[in-house]
Amino acid sequence: MPTLTAPRGPAMPQVLDHTRARQPDATGHLDRDGVGVYWERFGTARRTILLMPTWQIVHSRMWKAQVPYLARTSTVLTFDPRGNGLSDRPQDAAAYDRRLFAEDALALLDLHGVERAMVVTWCDEGQSLLLAAHHPERVSGLAMITAYPVAHPTHGGSPTYPFDAILDTEEGWAKENRHYWLRDWPGFVEFYFSQVFTERHSTKQIEDAVGWGNETDAATMLVEAEPTYAHRENAIALARRVACPMLVIQGTEDVLADPADAPTLAEVTGARLAIIGGAGHGPASREPVHVNLLLNAFANEVEPMMTNGVGPQSAATPSTRTWTRALSRKRRALYISSPIGLGHAMRDAGIAAELRKRHPDLEIDWLAQHPVTAVLETRGERIHPLSSELASESAHIASESTDHDLNAFQAIRRMDEILVNNFMVFHDAVTEGEYDLVIGDEAWDVDYYLHENPELKTTAFVWMTDFVGWLPMPDGGDREAFLTADYNEEMIEHVERFPRLRDRAIFVGNPDDIVPDGFGPGLPAIRDWTERHYAFSGYITGFDPAPLVERREELRSELGYRPDERVVIVTVGGSGVGEALLRRVVAAYPEAARRVNGLRMIAVAGPRIDPASLNAPRGVEVRAFVPDLYRHLVACDLAVVQGGLTTTMELVAAGRPFLYFPLANHFEQRRHVRHRLERYGAGRLMEYAESTPDDIAVAIAEEIDRPVTSRPVERDGAARAAALIAELL
Repeated sequence: MPTLTAPRGPAMPQVLDHTRARQPDATGHLDRDGVGVYWERFGTARRTILLMPTWQIVHSRMWKAQVPYLARTSTVLTFDPRGNGLSDRPQDAAAYDRRLFAEDALALLDLHGVERAMVVTWCDEGQSLLLAAHHPERVSGLAMITAYPVAHPTHGGSPTYPFDAILDTEEGWAKENRHYWLRDWPGFVEFYFSQVFTERHSTKQIEDAVGWGNETDAATMLVEAEPTYAHRENAIALARRVACPMLVIQGTEDVLADPADAPTLAEVTGARLAIIGGAGHGPASREPVHVNLLLNAFANEVEPMMTNGVGPQSAATPSTRTWTRALSRKRRALYISSPIGLGHAMRDAGIAAELRKRHPDLEIDWLAQHPVTAVLETRGERIHPLSSELASESAHIASESTDHDLNAFQAIRRMDEILVNNFMVFHDAVTEGEYDLVIGDEAWDVDYYLHENPELKTTAFVWMTDFVGWLPMPDGGDREAFLTADYNEEMIEHVERFPRLRDRAIFVGNPDDIVPDGFGPGLPAIRDWTERHYAFSGYITGFDPAPLVERREELRSELGYRPDERVVIVTVGGSGVGEALLRRVVAAYPEAARRVNGLRMIAVAGPRIDPASLNAPRGVEVRAFVPDLYRHLVACDLAVVQGGLTTTMELVAAGRPFLYFPLANHFEQRRHVRHRLERYGAGRLMEYAESTPDDIAVAIAEEIDRPVTSRPVERDGAARAAALIAELL
């Protein structure tokens, strides 16, 4: 093949992508006769899985829900197709022949010294069939998800239009037209992926795919030659030549490929057929848990045929498994504590202590990640070894923040890859353990994917949260209002369709703490719905403040605070999001010290902010992680905090005055938390964007001596929650 003039794709980003659940272990470009083909490798296991690209309307990130899970037990290789992602965009039609895509795959296997690999493909246009049929010694198994060339294109029964004709309509599939592509490529991409993901509540999958589709353009797409094996008859003839084991995965609601053709492919190849009822053309993205389990099971079946240059790897490696009869087992619970902030760890440790009072023999394993593990380890709790496989939610949240702004709803939406990975870790932990109970404190991954895959529930499940309802922020406009309502509607449908999934749903608070809002147009009021579906524990601080408050002067002495000092604690949580606020409050110290005699400021950087980076002025003490921060909050004269619920409510319980700065666009802090604090009559809200260091200094001076008149916080919340949970044991 001659060398082609090929504009290179976007440069490889040099910073970590915290939306990813796993970063690649190696990356590079294959030089394929002048065409650069970008690849990524994950893991170093003996078994290799090659995730093939489809046509260049998307790139290898389409496998984002599969890569982290499969890479835990296999080496996973991916590459971007010519024409998208970080691969080149040759302008010669011959460069897009599907035989070259298959040869790109072979070159990638050769580069990594892989003799044989299991190959997985989605919407394949013939490249994987070519690879498996012409190079059977290199493919140990072939999994085909919605294999497009083997099926009759259906377009869901909608009219089909000639691709090259000038049409008098732009409706529906008339957009699949050369002239429309050149006029409005983004319009086609948006329409096309609305047809790929026909399942309701697929906004995130569509949004991702539209973004990937717009990384190429109509001009590049139009130079592609017609694939050699794109015709159904040729594809079936080629499929008959495939000798390796095959798995065919097909959705029943696929409007791009006729689902009725999947049995034909399975029949001519002897493949196992996995039908996914209700799924469209993209089940790997929309039904990731089920597809992941199918692919992993298939990989385990073909594993004895894997060689990878170091000899066969047998699936029959001797192993020992112990099964204990039910009545001889100890009581065991798996506890998942949200890592976004440290307050969850405090209250969860308090609940665990109360559970052990009721069941002294209870063993608790914690599936948790930093910074929660730092709190739990100081209390001698046992961290499940699979916790090391969890992807960092805190790092992702921190990466989503700018200055003092964090759109929490969108950040969690963009955390979907991480949530899939962490659910798969949870699934493995539950499968390997014999747990009587799972407790998930805002374990969004567990709750969501159990409702999506209810057959995977094997034990009692307790769901806990301190807010209910995604709420739009004004800056998000109509689009965010639509998205939050869509997410709320899906949650309501989950809970009401599968009430057995949550054996207990506990709201950490009281009915009056619930915002007086609705879930969205046509949806119920949040409070009414929550009261029907939740039990209420009252607030849970994780510690009893009363004894500390009673001996507050003694506590101050223990912590090294002199009677003549006025102590201000500045803390912004454990996620690292509050660094901008921490810097601004620290900068307020000189003026605040001028106004308040004997002022001492303690700035708690937390586990994710480098104390040395703050350049604190003389007189400000910067500390890193403080395990028993609540004791300092009881002892202080004033606190300056972010708008997170757990820290602010610890201050309410301690009866201390505080300033709080909700993050801009953070729906929970600005709506849910603010509503609760106003109900308690606690704290002084300040806007970061409107507060200079001098403004903060004035507020410190005004609030440090103001009498606290807030409502008392119940002291038995952990015991009440434990009583609700203990019934399941």
